[in-house]
Amino acid sequence: MKNILICIVLLCSGFAFSQNEQLAQYYYDKGDFEKAKISYEELLKSAPSNTQYFLRTVDCYQQLQQFANAEKAIQDRYNRYKQGVFLVELGYNFQLQKNDSKAKNYYEQAIEKIKTSPNDVYGIATSFEKKVLLEYALKSYQTAMQVQPNFNFNFQIGMLYGQLGKTDLMIDLLLTESFANPQNTNLIQTQLSRFMNGETDNTAFKDAMRKALILRTQKDQDVFWNHYLSWFYVQQKEFGKAFIQEKAIYKREPESLMSIVNLSQFAMNEDDDETAVEILNFILQNTKDLNLLIQSNAYLMQIKIDNAQEKDYPAINQELQQLLATYEINPFTLSLQIIQAHFLAFNLKKTEEGKAIIKKALELNLNEYQKADAKMELADILLLEEKYNQALIYYSQIQLDLKNDVMAHEASLKAAKTSYYKGDFEWANKQFKELKAANTQLIANDALEYFLLINDNTAADSTQVALKQFAKGDFLIYQNKKPEAIAQFQNILKTFKGQEIEAVTLLRLGKIYESQKDFASALSQYQQIIDNHSDGIYVDEALFFSAEIYNDELKDAEKAKPLYEKVIFNHQDSIYFVDARKKYRELRGDKNL
Repeated sequence: MKNILICIVLLCSGFAFSQNEQLAQYYYDKGDFEKAKISYEELLKSAPSNTQYFLRTVDCYQQLQQFANAEKAIQDRYNRYKQGVFLVELGYNFQLQKNDSKAKNYYEQAIEKIKTSPNDVYGIATSFEKKVLLEYALKSYQTAMQVQPNFNFNFQIGMLYGQLGKTDLMIDLLLTESFANPQNTNLIQTQLSRFMNGETDNTAFKDAMRKALILRTQKDQDVFWNHYLSWFYVQQKEFGKAFIQEKAIYKREPESLMSIVNLSQFAMNEDDDETAVEILNFILQNTKDLNLLIQSNAYLMQIKIDNAQEKDYPAINQELQQLLATYEINPFTLSLQIIQAHFLAFNLKKTEEGKAIIKKALELNLNEYQKADAKMELADILLLEEKYNQALIYYSQIQLDLKNDVMAHEASLKAAKTSYYKGDFEWANKQFKELKAANTQLIANDALEYFLLINDNTAADSTQVALKQFAKGDFLIYQNKKPEAIAQFQNILKTFKGQEIEAVTLLRLGKIYESQKDFASALSQYQQIIDNHSDGIYVDEALFFSAEIYNDELKDAEKAKPLYEKVIFNHQDSIYFVDARKKYRELRGDKNL
C-alpha cells in the first residue's frame, strides 16, 4: 500500500511539473517575459542542473533588460561548472548592452577554453551558431581540430562557409570530406542540394559546383566523382548529361545497371521521354536479366503509346504481341499484359479483348500487389464501358486488400471519380474530402481539385445541371473520346455562359487542345480565363499552362517570362509556384545551362 501511495504522489508531482513547464513555455511564446521569468525560476529551483531552464531564465532577464541579473546568474553558473559555453553567454549578455569590447573578450576566452578542454567545442560552437556569431563558431571548430587532430568538423565548417557566403571554400571542403568519408556523402549532398535549390539567387553556387566536380573528374579517375557529377546533373534535371556520366561508370564497373535504371525513372517522372528512351535502349543492349528486360520494354512501350498517333496503333499492337510471345504469359510479364489490355480497350476500343487479357492474368500465381494492379486495370476498363457498379466492386476490393497503401488511396480516388462520372456528387465529394489529406501529393491535389469543383458549382447551382454536363465531358475525356469531349464542353460554354462553370470548362478545353498539339486553341482558352476570371481559382493554372506552351512548345521565352512572373508574384499559394519560379529564373538567366 505504501508503494502505491508513493507512485501516486510521484505521478501527481510529475504531472504538475509538466503543467508548469507548459505554462512557462506558453508565457515565453506569447512574449510575456515577466511571467515566463517567474515560471522558469520556479522550474530551475526544482531542477537546478537543467540547462534548458537556466538558459530560458537568462533569456527572460535579457528580454526584460535585466542584464545585471543575467550576468550574475551566468557567472555563478560558470563558477560552478566551468563550462566554456557560459563564457559565450556572458559575452552575448554584454553584446546586448552594446559593450562590444567586453563581449569580444569573453568570446575569445571561450575559444581559449577549447585549447585546454577540446570537448567544450560542442557547446561553445553550438552557442555561437545559435546567436549567429558564425565567425566565432568557425574559429571554435578550427581551434578544436588543431588541438585534437582526430576531431572531424569538416561538415560543420563547410556549412558555416556556406552561411558566410564563402561558397568556393564550402564546396571544396565538403567535396573533399565526401571523398574521404563516403558514409557522409548523403548528408552532404542533402545540404548542397538545399543551397542549389534555395530561395535566393543560386546561379553562382550551381556554376561553382559544376566546375568543381568537372575539375575533379578530370584530375582524379576515381568513379566516385562520376557518381557525384551524375547526382549533380540529376538535381538540375539534366538527365542526358547524367547519362553520359553513368555510361562512363558502367564501362569501368559493369557489375550493375541499377544506377542507370534509376536514372531512366527520373527522366520518365520529369517527362524527358527522349532521354528515357535512350537510357532504356541502352539497358536492353547491356542486360540479360529477364526482369530488367521486361521492365525496360514495358516502359518503352508505355512511352510509345503516350506519344502515338492513331496511324501508329497497328505497329504498337503488333510489337506488344511480339513481346508477350517472346517473354510468354506469366507473373513476370504482368506489366506488359496490363499495357496491352489498356491499349486494346482505350486506344483500339476493343474492351472485351482487354478484359479477357486481365481475367486470364488474374488466374496466374500473383502476389497481392500484382493482383491489385490487375484488378485496377479491369476496373478501369469496366468504367470505360460505363459499368459503374462493377468497376466500384474492384476498386473496393483493392481498398480492402491493401488498406492504407498508396495503391488503396489510388483506388479510392478512382472510386470517387466513378461516383462523380455517374452524377452521384454527394457521395463522390465525401470521398474527395477524405483524400485531400492523402500522403501522396498527386492524389491529394487531384482530390482537392474535384472537391472544389463540386462545392463551387453546387453552391452556384443547387440543381447541379451544369455540373452534370461537365462530368459527362470529363467522362468523355476518360474514354479517350476527345472530339466528343470538345463538343460537350463547347456546348456548356454556350448554355451556361457567364456562370461559375465557365472558367473550369475553358481550362478543360485548353488541356484537350494541348494534348492534340493545337497550341493556338489552348492558349485562346487560357487567355479567356486570364481576361474574364482573373479573381477565380483557375487563373494560376491558366497562367502557368500558357507559360509552359510558350516556353516548351513554341520556344518563345519573352512571352513565357511575364506569365511565370504573374504566378510568382500574384499566386504564391499555387501548386505551380515552385515550378514557375524555377522556370522564370532559368529564362531570366539565373541558371547556366
